[in-house]
Amino acid sequence: MSTSPQRFGKKAEDLAARHLKRRGYKIVARNYRTRAGEIDIIAREGRSLVFIEVKGRQSTRYGSAKAAVTPRKQQQVAKVALWYLKETDQMGVKARFDVVAVTQKGGDATIEIVRNAFQLPASPSG
Repeated sequence: MSTSPQRFGKKAEDLAARHLKRRGYKIVARNYRTRAGEIDIIAREGRSLVFIEVKGRQSTRYGSAKAAVTPRKQQQVAKVALWYLKETDQMGVKARFDVVAVTQKGGDATIEIVRNAFQLPASPSG
């Protein structure tokens, strides 16, 4: 059984995926997992492969959803993205990192896509 935060996280990811599709993204994978971690959504937008971290908040009491993607989380996402690119033989593909911030206030959700939210480090540490 899922806890309330887990249910909200799943709902935020579902809202984000629908929003991305409406904006022209083609979802390639959801919840891609490796030993290094997980990427919430992998999508294509035009010629770019986009690795997307979804952050949901039910309030802004502890900061915005966007601010929750810390440098450590960025490194983790980058490692998983490299794993995916190698595993799918797409190392030469144009790729970027987006963050989708889902903020739920009452019955309304606001969804913001932050394109190119961060860059892939030149050589992620191990």
